[in-house]
Amino acid sequence: MPKTSLQGSRRVAKVAMEMALTETREQEKENKHKFVKENIRVAAVDYGGDFISSVNKIIERAVVAAKREDVIKEIHADEGAVAGATREALSMVMPKAVGLNVGGKIGIARQGDHVIVAIFFGVGLLHLDEVAIGIGHRAVSS
Repeated sequence: MPKTSLQGSRRVAKVAMEMALTETREQEKENKHKFVKENIRVAAVDYGGDFISSVNKIIERAVVAAKREDVIKEIHADEGAVAGATREALSMVMPKAVGLNVGGKIGIARQGDHVIVAIFFGVGLLHLDEVAIGIGHRAVSS
């Protein structure tokens, strides 16, 4: 992999994680304006519920948010890239989350052909909370 491609995907991954860690809508908007100067499009959306029953809803929310914020076009390849990257991110935290309630935020970032989805998870059982971040990457034509 060329060095510039790796640097590009690292930067976009960092941006997606920053979006997943925002605490307010105002912070999301500030980041959106900041990253557009770097030609990085971003989106973020909250989610929550039982992990197993929420998987489809999390993927759906990621795709809808990415389309709504013009991170991706409404075409099959772009939607599939976000859905696939989201599933990859979910698979990273599945062992911690199965059977428990989760909540957090999905951060999505795109620059050129790099599409990255980062998901911040709060995994809860009573008052014994755990946190985790999952991340997935896909490449699509720009």
